[in-house]
Amino acid sequence: MPFVFLVPAALASLLLGVFVGGSPLAPHDVLASLVHPRAGGDAAAIVWSLRLPRVLIAATVGLALAVSGFLLQGLLRNPLVDPFLSGVSAGAAAAIALAVAFGVAASLVPALGFGAGLATALVVALLARRGGGLDAERLILAGISLSALFSAIVALVLTGLSREGAQTILAWLAGSVAGRSWGELQATLPYLALGLALALLAIPSLNALRLGPAAARAVGVDVARAQWLVLAGASLLTAAAVSLSGIVGFVGLIVPHLARRLVGSDARLGLFATALLGIALVPLADALCRSLMPPAEIPLGALLAFIGVPAFLYLYLRPAGATRLWGA
Repeated sequence: MPFVFLVPAALASLLLGVFVGGSPLAPHDVLASLVHPRAGGDAAAIVWSLRLPRVLIAATVGLALAVSGFLLQGLLRNPLVDPFLSGVSAGAAAAIALAVAFGVAASLVPALGFGAGLATALVVALLARRGGGLDAERLILAGISLSALFSAIVALVLTGLSREGAQTILAWLAGSVAGRSWGELQATLPYLALGLALALLAIPSLNALRLGPAAARAVGVDVARAQWLVLAGASLLTAAAVSLSGIVGFVGLIVPHLARRLVGSDARLGLFATALLGIALVPLADALCRSLMPPAEIPLGALLAFIGVPAFLYLYLRPAGATRLWGA
């Protein structure tokens, strides 16, 4: 059973992330700090104030993006869909670029990105409405169109900013969990929990929707309600991840593919396999970001792109039938 291996893999990735960092700490000091959090000293401060929140935030980002990609690929029956199709990342990027340009306080920037991302997803959903439900082609076209518009806004803002302001935006666009704290994680947990709850509610509908809307209606699924439920859950999860890490690509595209190869296309198993793989992947990638070129850090989004592109090409360009896709 794949879960026998996925759970230890996720835990090992989290533990590795705690042991890796810019400050040299002996493994026994890290372990002692984890076991005795109130012991005090530099090691405990580094582990509990810097490394542990960073690792948990990376796991949260991986979980949110992976599950969001799983939901959208199931909804649209398209293995090429990723969480940013809904325009969440582009809307958040435009809002953050404008916030930096107008000198908004740094503490408010993640919240603005979250709100703008959700607002963009709502606009995309309204543009994609057909009858009481959502039209898949309209959803894709609306997401791509608005993403292009917001990308143009970001480009225009960058041309008029100082070097410092432009670097702030570019760092956010490259994706990173460096410098994130317990407070930022705590602020996103309610939205993460709500998004996951909607994902769990959508599991029965996803199993029917992968056969097509007509077949889903034939077995009693309220297709319009299921579509809005899936899109709402995916948008909340993506917005929460973007507010924590900026734009981190390929997680929501690759991880659902890997999960389907492990457990098949059943949404009941696929959702949990996807969540565990997301939890394992991003903390591991973040540990590599910190350790490959010390003391400099590689942007998380850039590293995942280098890993994700070859992995996706390998998975998707395999001979027909080698990869399980929705409806297969």
